Parts: sequence; C-alpha cells; structure tokens
Amino acid sequence: MAKKIAVSGNDGPKVRSDCHLSLQISNKGDNEIIIKSKVASLFGDDILSQLSEMLDFFEIKGAKVEIIDKGALPFVIAARLEAAIKQVVKTDKEYLLPIIEENKYSTKRDIFRFTRLYLPGNTPSMMLNAGLHSPNGIILDLEDSVAPAKKNEARLLVRNALRSVNFYGAERMVRINQGKMGIEDLDYIIPHNVNLILVPKCESAKEIHVLENRIQELKKQHNISSTIYFMPIIESAMGVEKAFEIATASENVVSLAIGLEDFTADLGTMRTQEGEESKYARWRLVNAAKAARIQPIDSVYSDVANMDGLRETVKKSKALGFEGMGCIHPRQIPVIKECFAPEEKELEKAMKIVNAAIEAEKQGLGVISLGSKMIDPPVVKRAERTINLAISMGLINKNWREEYVN
Repeated sequence: MAKKIAVSGNDGPKVRSDCHLSLQISNKGDNEIIIKSKVASLFGDDILSQLSEMLDFFEIKGAKVEIIDKGALPFVIAARLEAAIKQVVKTDKEYLLPIIEENKYSTKRDIFRFTRLYLPGNTPSMMLNAGLHSPNGIILDLEDSVAPAKKNEARLLVRNALRSVNFYGAERMVRINQGKMGIEDLDYIIPHNVNLILVPKCESAKEIHVLENRIQELKKQHNISSTIYFMPIIESAMGVEKAFEIATASENVVSLAIGLEDFTADLGTMRTQEGEESKYARWRLVNAAKAARIQPIDSVYSDVANMDGLRETVKKSKALGFEGMGCIHPRQIPVIKECFAPEEKELEKAMKIVNAAIEAEKQGLGVISLGSKMIDPPVVKRAERTINLAISMGLINKNWREEYVN
C-alpha cells in the first residue's frame, strides 16, 4: 500500500507557539514519532505522550510523525495532528481537550462592545495573551486572515482555542466564512461556548436566518442553553441598503458593524483618513442600528502606528453615533476605550438627568424636569446608560449619587 502523506501547521524563523507536523501512514508496523524541538529535554516526553495518545485515539497504525516544535502548547499540537490525520483518514472523531473553567461563561445582549480585537485563526501565538490587553471582545478569525489552503486547520485551532485559551472574560467571538463554508464553520465553534458570531459581507436577513437555523440544530444536538449572538458586518453597497432588514433579522442580532475596506472597494473608490467617501454608509448603518435598538460598530483603523489618526477617527466615530470599533493591534485598545468613554461634561449632564428622574419618582411626579426643560424617558434612559458605562470603566463610584446629593 502506498504511503499517505499529510502536513499541517507553520514553520519558519519567525514562527512561535506553533509547530509544523508531517504524517505518513503505511498501515504496517508500529508508530514512529520524531520530535525536533529546542525544548525537547524539558517537554519532549510530554509531546511524545500526547501524539501517541492521539494516534491511538484515531486508531492509526504504521504512522510516521515528524514534528518541528516552536513552543506549541498542547491545544496547538492537538489541532495540528488532528488536521493532518483528517487529510488522509476519513473519520468523524474529534480529539477534544477539556474546556477550562475560566471559559465557561456567557455574555449578555447589551454589554459594551467598544473594542473587538481581531486575531488570525491560524496563528496561535496571537491568541495566547490577547485577553491580557482587556478588549471587550476577541475575534478568532476564520475568514480573510486565513489562507484558503489553511481553512480546515484554522477551524480545528479555533475550536481548541475556545476550549483551552483563557480570554479573561472578553466576549469570545468568531468571524466565520461566507456562504456554505460559513455554515460548515459552525460545527467547529457552536459546541465550544462561542459567545458571538460575526457574519462577513452580509447582504440580507436570509443569511442570518440560515445561520440561526443551523445553530439551533447544533444547540439541540449538543444540549446548549446559552444564547449565541450575531454581529453582521456590512461590507457592500447592497449591505448598506439592506442594513435595517439585517439588523432586525433576529432578536439575537445585537450589533451591526461596517467593514470599510471592502465597502470602498465595492464603491470603486479609495478609503481615506477623512472618510467622506463612506460617510453616507456609516450614517445609514448607525440609523438602522439605532432604529433596531442594537449597537452600531465602526470599522477597523488600519494604520497601527498612527495613534493621533486613530484618536481623531474614534472621536468622529462617536460623534456619528457609533458605539465601538474593531482593532487589529492591542495598542489600539486603550485609545479607543478612552475616546468612547463619557466626557466630563457628558457625564455631569447625565448625573443631573438621572438625579432629577429619581427625585421626580420619589415625589410621584409624572413629568421629569431639569430647570425649565422637560426630560423625556428616552433621554433618561440614555443618561442611565452613560452612568452605567462610567461605572463599568471606573470613572465614577457605583454609589455616585450619595456623593452627588451631598
């Protein structure tokens, strides 16, 4: 019988926290495992034990495995060997490491989503400490950042990361692929406590319905009770025109994002710092999201070295009504959070409005007034949200009113 050969993973001088693995199967003789690693004296026995256990799990005989280790953790090694095995052996088995306790959390519809950090789904080194930068959400990306030939490997790596990487409370997001491939992606993430699905280049409510139907099937199959939310990404002229339809496609759509690189390409124009070419689309998306009572989320800022440009862009974004932005580098997170935080005058006004509302309720008044102005309920609700935001960011104490009244 001819040998079957498969490879997976990454190698090279700049690769870290990963491995490159080759697998040959002859179905004859004992399994042979060759480990090339600078830390073989410390971890070689552990790597050998894990690979041997996996070969037994998948009932592989007569295999020759060669691994070039670049400091890969067990969840990475497991993903790489499983990817290689599934290139040459037809099997429905999944080798799953235990899900860590720190990852057994769900999120809520109305949490703040100021920052969401994109991480390439086939690059484990970027996943390991991402949560330490305190983004509101971490996106494990299966779409644009993953080469077509690496999609299947990335699925297994993202699956394992959802189970094994501590994201320190960040909302655990995955950007799936488009169309049929995106539906297939769900099998690898829904059973593993993903919190939110980003739907790229969304152009209709039907796309959300199809995904939601498959998610319901998987939740029933795996006895999952937690809610899984959607963030459709608008990246085309058609998507902009269908923004409200998409925003209201499901009660689990909690935010609407815009992707300006693909949108401007669809328009046949260049994206600029000033953003005049996309202002209509951003206004349209914000209005659709606000009408649907969900969060509008702005695009990423691609110049990671230009902090002044980022700051200016975030301030414009907030002024348009956006409630968050994408990040492609951790250094962008504090700048975005700072700019979306309530300003001193904004917070002072919110405290006056909420205090007036509380006093009016105490007195049994049906009308809330602040000075000579009447305050409508939506204004009070917005002020309450501003205060809750300030409390969550540590800008004011949760007992702020005690100090305010006194």
